[in-house]
Amino acid sequence: MSSPSDRYTQAQQAAEHPETSAFAALQKFELDPFQVAGCRALENGRSVLVAAPTGAGKTIVGEFAIHLAMRTPSDKAFYTTPMKALSNQKFRELVEVYGADQVGLLTGDTNINGNARIVVMTTEVLRNMIYADSAALRDLRYVIMDEVHYLADRFRGAVWEEVIIHLPQRVRLVSLSATVSNAEEFGDWLDTVRGDTDVIVSEIRPVPLEQHVLVRDDLLPLFDDRAGIATAQVNQELMRIRSSTGSNYDNNRQVQSYRSDRHAGRQAKRPPRGGRRPVRAANARRIERMDRPEVVHLLERANLLPAIFFIFSRVGCDAAVQQVRRAGVRLTSAEERAEIRALVEDRTRTLQDEDLDVLGYWEWLDNLERGVASHHAGLLPAFKEVVEELYRRKLVKVVFATETLALGINMPARTVVLEKMEKFNGEARVAITSGEYTQLTGRAGRRGIDVEGHAVVQWTEGMDPQAVAALASRRTYPLNSSFRPTYNMAVNLIDMFGKARAREILESSFAQFQADRAVVGLARQVREAEASLAGYQSSMACEHGDFPEYAAIRRELSDLEKKNRQDSQAPRASRDKRMKRIQTLRTQMQRHPCHRCPDREAHARWAERYWKLKRQTDRIRRQIETRTGTVARVFDRVVEVLETLDYLTEVDGETTLTEAGRTMRRIYGERDLLVAESLRQGLWAGLDAPSLAAMACCLVYEPRRDEANSGERGLPRGAFRTAWEKTTTLWAELDDLEQDHRLPGSEPLAAGLAGAMHAWARGGMLDRVLIDADMAAGDFVRWAKQTIDLLDQLSIVAEDAAVARTAHSALDGVRRGIVAYSSM
Repeated sequence: MSSPSDRYTQAQQAAEHPETSAFAALQKFELDPFQVAGCRALENGRSVLVAAPTGAGKTIVGEFAIHLAMRTPSDKAFYTTPMKALSNQKFRELVEVYGADQVGLLTGDTNINGNARIVVMTTEVLRNMIYADSAALRDLRYVIMDEVHYLADRFRGAVWEEVIIHLPQRVRLVSLSATVSNAEEFGDWLDTVRGDTDVIVSEIRPVPLEQHVLVRDDLLPLFDDRAGIATAQVNQELMRIRSSTGSNYDNNRQVQSYRSDRHAGRQAKRPPRGGRRPVRAANARRIERMDRPEVVHLLERANLLPAIFFIFSRVGCDAAVQQVRRAGVRLTSAEERAEIRALVEDRTRTLQDEDLDVLGYWEWLDNLERGVASHHAGLLPAFKEVVEELYRRKLVKVVFATETLALGINMPARTVVLEKMEKFNGEARVAITSGEYTQLTGRAGRRGIDVEGHAVVQWTEGMDPQAVAALASRRTYPLNSSFRPTYNMAVNLIDMFGKARAREILESSFAQFQADRAVVGLARQVREAEASLAGYQSSMACEHGDFPEYAAIRRELSDLEKKNRQDSQAPRASRDKRMKRIQTLRTQMQRHPCHRCPDREAHARWAERYWKLKRQTDRIRRQIETRTGTVARVFDRVVEVLETLDYLTEVDGETTLTEAGRTMRRIYGERDLLVAESLRQGLWAGLDAPSLAAMACCLVYEPRRDEANSGERGLPRGAFRTAWEKTTTLWAELDDLEQDHRLPGSEPLAAGLAGAMHAWARGGMLDRVLIDADMAAGDFVRWAKQTIDLLDQLSIVAEDAAVARTAHSALDGVRRGIVAYSSM
């Protein structure tokens, strides 16, 4: 019970923050301290970084920023997310609160009420609006950046930093992040570039998480109940199972089974004399895993549904659903099945029957009616949305999903099951990280519904309970910048601020901030080392002569003699040359005045320490030189390439954009320079709409690592072949130019999807196109939407009116059927 003084302080703080108090009163739950702190910081006019576990309720702080904006006559709030699915979900939630007329949605392929006072969008859309100086930015007061830890993403992370750096200073920023170990460092950077930023970190889950290991059909606690997770004391029973390769476990189960059967009044087979039967080592080494249908039934009996099974493979997710289906599992009532069918039919009514057949709709619907579904990137977006909604309504009870489901989508479960603790990263099978474990298990525990969440790891052969416990105990992972200047970024910054100012702005990036932080630590090491070097130098001082010089001769001689012993197979000429140098050094050493010093070996010991520390210090100095100004140096190289290609020119000592540079300003994506040069050289002027769609697809498509290079097989014929050859030749020339300027270059173009995209844009049937593409419908839709994004840019920026019209026609050809479907 709080003291009178504590109650007085709380009452005083509440009185000082009336908006926070009013907002808190509207919520279904009492706000947690970190949520209150975040809201009060915003009410005080400050920006805020909130880092908290998955499901802790970070978004409440973002919603409070929207609440503050809507309390004024004209203020706006933008809510950014890293994925269109998250944007769609947040849009629906905010429409329920503020009404359809007040909320908009901008995700590249969806534009709903874009001039509303509350607009949900992907982060790229906001970046593009900033560079275009969009009128929509007027009256913008708050920007909520959900899942801001995405700035570590290797491919898209730079966009978050661009937005944070370039937003007008009047805009208050609400950054919502998973629990990262360097939140304070990230907050310090935000405070540097945005000013007045409070950092609020919470590591407390609102719903406690119980950790289990499923060994056969036993759910054993991962941690010793008496010790708890704080001490990471692993359950000793699990350690005995590991150390005895299962023998103790099997024998204990026989005794426990006998006792439980006798207690239940059933006729039981007596255990062997002494209560234990030796188990042969060959049999004891392997513990059989339960089949998935059995695991589902176990969770159902233990009242641990709904559950998410994380399987790090799309094929594995679909196979798991089929396995459960074949076992006759049904987790729904007749009323629930009717509700499921009604919702599915309503959400898919715009899809054509022939497409539904291709997509396996009827089997998918039957699985849903059983209460079971899969969820992965290969699933049609429309189907994924249905699965998510049915799960939130508690109609689907079990979902087999890849880890993409853990990335922010609101699908909390009572239980999360991890079948394996490793996944394939495209090159090899690797153990999941503590950050991934935290993100996945963070889905367990529904606030307001569950008293506790449950994480279940299935026992696998060779599993180490200590390693699992270590993953479960570490709650954080570091946030590291992936920022790098691009051609589009360079021309936009130079156009807005000039070259010198643009360079300064890039030096304020989080990437440079982290590098500079590291430099500060390295510089401290150098200063400390210099003091030690001075001491060593003093200790090896010799009255007979220059001992550092003598020590250098001894060191070179020692290194050469060692090399001579190790390199006995070297050519005779090399060995003779080396021996000649060794003889010279021996003579120099013996004639050196310090060689006759009686304290020579004592001095030599100090000299050895001196040279060892000096080598380390020189290496640190080189690290400092490479880290200082790293981002700005890359920017300079990008500018050099743009000047070479005449996208930038110098007028009266100022770097300005040429006509080509102004076109580059509106081209976004990994291939910005190649797209701009192809347009300028007219490489695509003779293409029809399907061929231009195929070309755009080649520019955005990234094949799987294991995908075979098809060469020119399957490429559209006619004008496309000529344009393809010219474009790939141009890519090679640009890649050489980038290499010459010490830039990393880019991957070659991939034509693996060109034929299928050409057929689709020409009006081809879905079943034929998916066969040609050799990919799941969800993957095809994802690449089709990226193709649409590029075609949309071409229709706007192409100076050749015919190319612009063709791009618009191609866009219409691709945006149809399952690609055009939107639940909005």
